[in-house]
Amino acid sequence: MNSRMESFQNLVMVLSGFAFKSELFNTEQNGLPIIRIRDVTRGFSETYYSGDFASDYLISDGDFLIGMDGEFNIAQWSGGSALLNQRVCKVIVRDEKKLDSRYLYRLLKLELKKIEEITPFVTVKHLSTKVLNQIEIPLPSLEEQQKIAGVLDAVDSLLGKRREGLKKLEVLLKSVFLEMFGDPVTNSKGWEIQEIGEFCKVKGGLQITPARKDNPIEVPYLRVANVYRDQLDLTEIKTIRVTEAEFNRSKLERNDLLLVEGHGNLNEIGRSSVWDSSIEDCVHQNHLIRVQTEHQKCLPAYLSAFLNSSGGRKQLIQSGNTTSGLNTISANTVRGVKVLLPPLELQNLYVKRQQNILKSRVQNVQSLSSLEKLFASLQHQAFNGTLTAAVLGHEVGKLETEIQAGLF
Repeated sequence: MNSRMESFQNLVMVLSGFAFKSELFNTEQNGLPIIRIRDVTRGFSETYYSGDFASDYLISDGDFLIGMDGEFNIAQWSGGSALLNQRVCKVIVRDEKKLDSRYLYRLLKLELKKIEEITPFVTVKHLSTKVLNQIEIPLPSLEEQQKIAGVLDAVDSLLGKRREGLKKLEVLLKSVFLEMFGDPVTNSKGWEIQEIGEFCKVKGGLQITPARKDNPIEVPYLRVANVYRDQLDLTEIKTIRVTEAEFNRSKLERNDLLLVEGHGNLNEIGRSSVWDSSIEDCVHQNHLIRVQTEHQKCLPAYLSAFLNSSGGRKQLIQSGNTTSGLNTISANTVRGVKVLLPPLELQNLYVKRQQNILKSRVQNVQSLSSLEKLFASLQHQAFNGTLTAAVLGHEVGKLETEIQAGLF
């Protein structure tokens, strides 16, 4: 692709928002909506302005807006006629025969991320028009710009569908649990209740210290970053040196349940998943708590689902401690959690339904990961001048084939 570089300010005009009088703001829909930073990406505003205004600051559907504080987001407005408030700007292509607006949008999404990463700040990051004007825009032919924007739009649309699909699967998991077992907070179906300590063994893990370097055995271990709600992420596995006694005491067994012991986000403490034995001779660190169930009372997958439900999470959060910004639970906290114990045959039925949903989730996650890599690669090629028409055509054809084959 033969493309020259041109300066942003030669191709694009930036209109900064106006400092409207806040005393004329209202939520009674009196006047026109006023676009503030938080409204840029969500596409609507609940705040209205009832005063006079200059027509320059009137925004219409299709305009491209940038939030200038915090996260530097760009989005295409679709909330109808509205007013451009201060610290939000509108970008306008000076000559649409020279620069395609969707191509500019795709370029700016990438450039704004780079700018945000290197912008210094004390409390909030601020973006200036001066920085925007320093951007260099690779400028292939208008036809190639449109092709590039079209492909990136298509892949981004697929990414959005995959992310939405994952959200729907999470909702489905919760609804299946509620349908089969009722409200876990109120025990609306009157199931037997026992504390975890009555039918499980609860154990802590190994502390990570420099003194371990002289221990004789090196083994893989799991940490907080590996355990999510009914999901393991084994992308990165670290190792630890242990003694033989520690290894024998801490070696994970298939169907062990792992709970997050500490997290900066209160809602993430106690998140749990079942160990699948996919890594041999694996142990766990002390920020994960291990629970071993007696299967005649409770299936591990059901127990994990209960702990991840509103009933389990409420108990863990209420019993947690907060120190220096870290929220924690203890092994004793876990032992004291009261669990609903429906019949095993019902638990088994739930686990079968759950596994089908989790299988779909894994497929969606893999598809999402592949699409994210493809999107990143195409963006890189598009804006460093290596995405030729031939490469573009190949990627479009490949993507269409893979979509038809059900890979995406």
